[in-house]
Amino acid sequence: MAKLRSLLTDLLHVKNLAYIHGFEFGESNGVVRVHFDLNPYKRLQQRCPHCGARCSCYDSVRDTPRQWRALDLGGVLVYLRYAPRRIHCPAHGVVTESVPWAFPNSRFTKEFDLQVSWLAKFMSGSKVTELMRIDWHTVGRCVARAQKHLDPDADKRRLNGLVRIGVDETSYRKGHKYITVVINHDTGEVVWLHENHGKSVFEKFFQTLTDEQRASIQYVSGDGARWIDDCIKEYVPHAKRCVDPFHVVQWAGQAIDALRKLIWQTIRADNRELLKQIRGTEDELELRQLKAQYNEKEALAKGVKHSAYALGKAPENLTDLQNERLQFIAQTHPQLYKAYQLKEELRMILKLPPGEAEDMLRHWYWKASHSRIGVIKDLARKIKRHMGNIINTISNGLSNARLEAINNKIKLLIRRAYGFRNLESMFAYILLICSNVDIPLPNQPVGA
Repeated sequence: MAKLRSLLTDLLHVKNLAYIHGFEFGESNGVVRVHFDLNPYKRLQQRCPHCGARCSCYDSVRDTPRQWRALDLGGVLVYLRYAPRRIHCPAHGVVTESVPWAFPNSRFTKEFDLQVSWLAKFMSGSKVTELMRIDWHTVGRCVARAQKHLDPDADKRRLNGLVRIGVDETSYRKGHKYITVVINHDTGEVVWLHENHGKSVFEKFFQTLTDEQRASIQYVSGDGARWIDDCIKEYVPHAKRCVDPFHVVQWAGQAIDALRKLIWQTIRADNRELLKQIRGTEDELELRQLKAQYNEKEALAKGVKHSAYALGKAPENLTDLQNERLQFIAQTHPQLYKAYQLKEELRMILKLPPGEAEDMLRHWYWKASHSRIGVIKDLARKIKRHMGNIINTISNGLSNARLEAINNKIKLLIRRAYGFRNLESMFAYILLICSNVDIPLPNQPVGA
């Protein structure tokens, strides 16, 4: 019996934490369950869940036994049972004693919480719930507890020593639901998140910082939003404002897509007029001519409609089909193709060394402003307004690669976290994954 108990403590990962004094098998709805009755070792009893101090007993009689879900054993649901005492902590008053196998306020073992968090890093929430046999809410709570345990001083650690930061807004739910994300350019970590976007939200980030933490910030990157400028002037006036190349290229892409849509809409409008003429024409020769014109314009409209990806991508990333569509645009719509060339020229300029990039960017502005393409001229004026901030970005080597990678990672995590019913759990999930913290697995060293 002693060997069996020793084996079970090893299997349940409670060795040196507790001893087992009984177990009970049961079956419900075809699912086998086993309950293990155990007690923590004396040295681990009567510990405050907040400070860990050993405290005096408040109640002489224990409560009804509570149970904690442990990792399954061969598909069998495993529960640990123990009746914790109430204790009196000088610092925190009357509280229920902690148990060494679980995080405070958890009904799952530490290994269970950590394994759920590890799975959530690589799987969708629905698959985690299916595999671990828990609900949506529980996944979020497990991740939040793991994040708090693995990175207890996260807020202080992340916010200290910030030098180069980036701010961006990301949609987390349909219906224009946004979160504001602040990242550390030097570490690639997400350092702060908050619901909504705009000046009132970004202000909360700076208000969270101490005077010393604000003083360490030297560069702030983001898109061209004025609320970013306003916050910088108010809270970190010494910092340089940067507009990252990712958003500059994004502006150019949006301008080209707007021109593409305008051309497509114009062709479709012309075809609607042709269709009216076709319906009102009885002359056979005229009818054939109108139908030929209609079919020709339909082909043009189709080509323009399906060229969106080709116009938005870099030439080196185009597929054969996209290359064909780009050549189609070059032959049929030279104005749109010229806009595409200007976009690509701008993208390459932003990759040049600082001294060379500044001169080329000013030359690009002159060409764009004299292009006779309305959306491109608007883009040129926008870039002129942010010229100094763009040059700051290039001069100080603030690559958009890391920010873009973090943004894409957050978007993927948000899709995986759709099952989380509250933002706090989702934020804990993002902060845990977008950090340099390893999530240990049972019976494995950290980082294994």
